[in-house]
Amino acid sequence: MYRVVLIDDEPIIFESLKRMVPWSDYSCEVVAVAKNAAEGRAMIFEHRPHIVFTDIHLPDQDGLTLMAGLRSQYPDMQIIVLSGYSDFHYAQQAICLGVCRFILKPSKMHELKEAIVEAVSRLKGHGATEPPSECSAGGFIVEQARAYIQEHYAEKLELNTIAQICYVSQWHLSKLLNNQLGQSFYTLLNSIRIKEAKKLLADPSLKIKKICEMVGYTDVTHFSRVFKSMEGMSAGQYRNQMGMHTS
Repeated sequence: MYRVVLIDDEPIIFESLKRMVPWSDYSCEVVAVAKNAAEGRAMIFEHRPHIVFTDIHLPDQDGLTLMAGLRSQYPDMQIIVLSGYSDFHYAQQAICLGVCRFILKPSKMHELKEAIVEAVSRLKGHGATEPPSECSAGGFIVEQARAYIQEHYAEKLELNTIAQICYVSQWHLSKLLNNQLGQSFYTLLNSIRIKEAKKLLADPSLKIKKICEMVGYTDVTHFSRVFKSMEGMSAGQYRNQMGMHTS
């Protein structure tokens, strides 16, 4: 039996899907339902479904990130999107990420059945179009991760935090960053923090210890070590050099 997970913030939607679709006719079984992306991620990690039905607009996250995470980490998983929005941008991105079908709500039974047939056909490897490589979904996830780090670099950040936000495992996110950026998570985080520190060093009224705290480091010795390893000089030397260049 093919395992199915349903994700939608409207209980009436997944209850209707559970009751009205003759799942056993397609060798399918609904193993879990979820009302938001976080629950969906947990259910997917627990049950490893073959097919996922999901809304593209979820209360705790844009469904595109969830889709990208699933397509990147589980490229054989078939994703069917149910959406109340006929937004071409979202539909285009979902298709680019490799979803099986994009169905507008209120969905018709024949559309749902056709989508299930297509998903099962792809899983069996019969007559399906060649699925896109994981690089498009992986690239989407890497950009999401980088954007989050850029916005929250001053906070305490861990790889697991970013992985959860991107709906992938720590291991998979680490692999994506290394493959696509040639950087580890901490190298990326340090590069963003040091870039911001260099901007702040232009203000002579800011003490280096303060700058260290402003970019997310709790220990000035560690900050100094990272800065020197990346810039080839201490933060103080960099500031003095800047002063000479601007005088």
